[in-house]
Amino acid sequence: MITTHLILYVQDQTRSAEFYSRVFDCEPTLNVPGMTEFPLSETCVLGLMPEAGIKRLLGDRLPDPASANGIPRAELYLRVTNPPEYHRRALDAGATELSELKDRDWGDRAAYSLDPDGHVLAFAEKIG
Repeated sequence: MITTHLILYVQDQTRSAEFYSRVFDCEPTLNVPGMTEFPLSETCVLGLMPEAGIKRLLGDRLPDPASANGIPRAELYLRVTNPPEYHRRALDAGATELSELKDRDWGDRAAYSLDPDGHVLAFAEKIG
């Protein structure tokens, strides 16, 4: 079995932890300087790491993540029960709406927004 950790580089770990706590309606399972984690399933974890920390960890060959601040660098596409509720919580927590909930041609109903760091969030469910 593989456990997947999806790690987003964030400008302000505290702000992002508070944002995702509101969106997921739960507290993180880990919240220490340098890393916050939210379980998405039994085998998948969302991590939030300060962008300054990743540069120190991986060195000078890595382009500075801060130079892309606000430019979408990742998308979290989450199939959830009740996507309108997740989307509403994201908007209430400060996300910017990109697209309201609507049927998509790939067979999902999905809503899109941007989190405070410019990562694209999609909350979706299968149609039918």
